[in-house]
Amino acid sequence: MAARFDGKVAFVTGAGSGIGRRSALSFAAEGATVVVADHNSETADQTVKTIEDNGGRASAVNVDVTDSASVRNGVQTAVSRHGSLDIAHNNAGIFPMPGAFADTEESTWHSVIAINLTGVALCMKHEINHMRENGGGVIVNAGSNIGDHARFGGVGPYVASKAGVSNMSRSAARDHIQDGIRINVVSPGASDTKMTFLPGESEEDRAARLTGGIPAGRLADPSEIVSAVLWLASDEASFVVGHDLVVDGGASA
Repeated sequence: MAARFDGKVAFVTGAGSGIGRRSALSFAAEGATVVVADHNSETADQTVKTIEDNGGRASAVNVDVTDSASVRNGVQTAVSRHGSLDIAHNNAGIFPMPGAFADTEESTWHSVIAINLTGVALCMKHEINHMRENGGGVIVNAGSNIGDHARFGGVGPYVASKAGVSNMSRSAARDHIQDGIRINVVSPGASDTKMTFLPGESEEDRAARLTGGIPAGRLADPSEIVSAVLWLASDEASFVVGHDLVVDGGASA
């Protein structure tokens, strides 16, 4: 039986670690050729090696999502190497140290918005410009379950960035579905990745801090988030357009 993404080229940002790495590995396992895009060339190369060691196809490209020229070059490199760009998972993001809104450094605000929101906007812009000239494609952006409702304080810049991703994606989805491009969002809750640790925090302390508000009683495994990404990227979700799929163990129920 053919894999869901045989013959497809998938471009994954932030693919050097965390959910992005799991996404890249999963797309490759289902037949896609994966372009591993990350600002850290060492971790990107590690992801590529893991894919290749498991019989998959991948290449790395250094991309700074805050820089339009860098993103454009990354997309163009993907197309020139592999012939097309069919799927994009715009996953790169950062989570700032929590703190009261009025105490947030302006540099932190600008950094979070630049990577989490503007970065997704730039990626979509250049991905769409290629996809609409080549018969369409699928884009899945990384949101957050706290993007639509701030369930706790101390993360103002992050909440703002993810709310922007969700609504920007809906707008772009309406703009470009007639171009054959489906755009959706996956919004994880707290997940078992390095990003959810505070400095010096143990796994036990992290669990105590985060799982109290999760009815499922645990953090998400990255594979559970990526399963939603792959479904939205597949033909199984062919009529899903402009949707924000929350995967958070019931935290936002």
